[in-house]
Amino acid sequence: MRSFEVLVVVVNILLMGWILFAKNKSQRGLLIGFGLSAIVLLMHGGVEGMRWQMMPAYAMTGVPLAIVIVSSRMMSRSEGQSVKKASNAKHIALTMLAVIYSSVAVTLPLILPVFTFDKPTGPYKIGTVTYDWKDDQREETLTPEPGDKRELMVQIWYPADSTAKGSLAPYISDSDVFAEGYSKILNLPKLLFTTFGFVKTHSIEHAEISNQEASYPVLLFSHGFSGHKNQNTFQIEQLVSHGYIVVGIDHTYSSTASVFSDGRVANYMPQDTNSIAYLDKANEGWVEDAAFVLDQVEKLTKDDPDHRFTGRLDMKNVAMFGHSFGGATSTQMLMTDSRIKAALNMDGILYGKLRVPADGLKKPFLMMNADDTLAGTANMSGEDDAAQREAREELAKFYSETLPRYEHVADGGNYWMKIKNMRHMGFSDLYLFSPLYEKMEGVDIRKAYRLINDYSLDFFDHYLKQQPFKLLEQNIGDYPAFTLQKG
Repeated sequence: MRSFEVLVVVVNILLMGWILFAKNKSQRGLLIGFGLSAIVLLMHGGVEGMRWQMMPAYAMTGVPLAIVIVSSRMMSRSEGQSVKKASNAKHIALTMLAVIYSSVAVTLPLILPVFTFDKPTGPYKIGTVTYDWKDDQREETLTPEPGDKRELMVQIWYPADSTAKGSLAPYISDSDVFAEGYSKILNLPKLLFTTFGFVKTHSIEHAEISNQEASYPVLLFSHGFSGHKNQNTFQIEQLVSHGYIVVGIDHTYSSTASVFSDGRVANYMPQDTNSIAYLDKANEGWVEDAAFVLDQVEKLTKDDPDHRFTGRLDMKNVAMFGHSFGGATSTQMLMTDSRIKAALNMDGILYGKLRVPADGLKKPFLMMNADDTLAGTANMSGEDDAAQREAREELAKFYSETLPRYEHVADGGNYWMKIKNMRHMGFSDLYLFSPLYEKMEGVDIRKAYRLINDYSLDFFDHYLKQQPFKLLEQNIGDYPAFTLQKG
């Protein structure tokens, strides 16, 4: 919970305890209690913003005022007659109700928290800006309207000056649109996802770029199907704090939602994600997205109208990373675009036009996988009925066609990390949504994030900044948290 949320809950629970157990409660004392609780509540609302998960805690604020009003009416009706003390049974019942109510008031904001990202460890602050780029050379194939051109929302994070100040960027700038998007994609109530609108990042909007270095290496980021350009903020901010410029792409109609600069919304469009042939073909469009964005980035470094990035992007040292389908896109870009010097694929099945050659990729590559992904059908429950057997057979066929594509990913001196006790979505921010999610999946997500960040940074530092390895070469083999293979 956020600081003022904790204060609201603590003050109101203490207030309720005083109301229940204090023997002498004057109207003046009740009104003071109400005033104190109301002040804390107003401070919370003004500084942090109010959210529905805190409603039980908010309701406690009105309890002492309600008691004053009710007791005043009872006194006036009794016309001076004494009021009997509540029986012990009634007092016990009220106490039990108060405990249950207080438990709900504490638990609800804890299981649906306004989560935070770990503070980046690098020496740089982080700036961010967003662009709306249209590719006039490409038709939009996912809409029926003729003449539509492919349009992409792109966010750039960059090292900021150490003295930079300003507003911290929200995790999701259009929270209502994204709450609706998550609701439809995950088939869960929209109300569950409104918390995302309160989450802040460590990135400062429109900050001045740091002059510590003349230019900074560039990393493209590509999300997974139904993901979005911010979905790996845990990783992006860490990389930027260590001196990288990260360019995140929303793959329009395949992202949770894209909100263009004029307010138009392109929602996620369901596609045939069960067809390997479809996904191989669809990946070609994502590769075209990435290549187009890289073209635009080159234009920025030549002549940025805002004078922020002119001459500041090191286009001789460009790499790409992505999660899931974006990881596959990163792999294809490494094979097809000479500007990409290295790539990191996080649990992305190797969809796309090209296959990894038998002698390897000939360019630096790090593959990260969740052990659950590579287990194939091994973790599925038994064949209890015909429907389950059919599902298992279909999944077995899917894995038999896709898992062999990993065979040569480490060949030629590259790296393949298999993270233990890990799930596919653990490579994104999603498990921060609720500790229940993390517990159900059995993933220690903060520990997983540190592992991913440490090794991705080591990989890019070596191949883009020519720094000696600190981890990859030193940790080949099997460990409690991962297995690292070198081809």
